[in-house]
Amino acid sequence: MVVFGYFSTFNRPLSTIILVRHAEKKIEPDNPDPDLTPEGGARAQEIARMFGEAGINAIYATQFKRTQQTVKPLADRTGVAPTILDAKQTDELTNRLLTNHRGQTVFIAGHNNTVPALVSALSGDNYGVIPESEYDNMFVVTIYRFGKAKVLKLKYGSSSTQGVGSGTMVPVR
Repeated sequence: MVVFGYFSTFNRPLSTIILVRHAEKKIEPDNPDPDLTPEGGARAQEIARMFGEAGINAIYATQFKRTQQTVKPLADRTGVAPTILDAKQTDELTNRLLTNHRGQTVFIAGHNNTVPALVSALSGDNYGVIPESEYDNMFVVTIYRFGKAKVLKLKYGSSSTQGVGSGTMVPVR
């Protein structure tokens, strides 16, 4: 009986959450909701190429065009319609991921502060704000038990200028 109990702990569904900051945006000081630059569009296409056949079950973006434009090529390729949440709903999204998406693969485009906040909430580790100049960070969070996760931090697509700027436009929670 003890052996059965031990091995049954391995029979939990793994959830894979892929998180990126939105792709490169146009710098328009008077526009709080800018579109992606051509480089950002290319990065969004790269996401679709990388994850188009990965079995994505759900896609999330925020109310801002830059996150929606980042996931659009992936949504078009997979046929999975993005769910749009307010960028301040980090706690709500964390709850959805842990309850509604157990055993699934989910792709999320967020912001330089919301992505690390989500990774921190899912993993229990502390991740800082992504520098304003960086668009090439990707986090793959594998949740293997409630409160237990492994995080891979990767770089993808064209290299970004590393470590410049710490400001953010979107408050968390």
